[in-house]
Amino acid sequence: MPLRILLADDHQIVRQGVKALLEKHGMQVVAECCDGREAVQLALKHNPDVAVLDMTMPGLNGVDAARQILEQRPSTGVVLLTFQTSEPQVVAALRAGVRGYVLKTQTSDDLVRALREVAARGTYLSPGISQIVVTAYLNGNEPGEDPLTAREREVLQLVAEGKTTKEVADVLGLSAKTAESYRGRLMQKLEIHETAGLVRYAIRQGLIQA
Repeated sequence: MPLRILLADDHQIVRQGVKALLEKHGMQVVAECCDGREAVQLALKHNPDVAVLDMTMPGLNGVDAARQILEQRPSTGVVLLTFQTSEPQVVAALRAGVRGYVLKTQTSDDLVRALREVAARGTYLSPGISQIVVTAYLNGNEPGEDPLTAREREVLQLVAEGKTTKEVADVLGLSAKTAESYRGRLMQKLEIHETAGLVRYAIRQGLIQA
């Protein structure tokens, strides 16, 4: 049986290239999309062997999408395919249960190897990412826990993308009052009290691109 793959990246040309590559290696792309929220829905619908997610996607970033997928479909392996190499983002991905981390600067063979390793319940980290993890461990750099809840991160990302409170509420299926409450709570936790500051924080956390 071919490996069944879900592919999520907000750049269509990337999805097309990766899909062609995987099909060339006998894998089956059962679904593809351009944002993290849809990736979660498609993972629940198709139950792929492996979900390949970009780190930075509109609506819901790759790490939080991975977390939601794994909470509901723990049998699905997750591989992040990304340019992001900052230590906090790598650690957050591993904490979320991601077992594959491939940089977009690597070769196609590396991605294929990562998918097969993760599908076999193994782990694949690109050499650069492995070095980041080892260096952080040797230096005793254990990043603190994220002060925000998963829902607060979702609200943060949507606000940083320029959505109004009503739009945030509509996306998340909340009342406007509840969405505003989440926004106020995350601003208080982060001690950031203007939208521009939230945008800068979201960029530093890899939730959105500059």
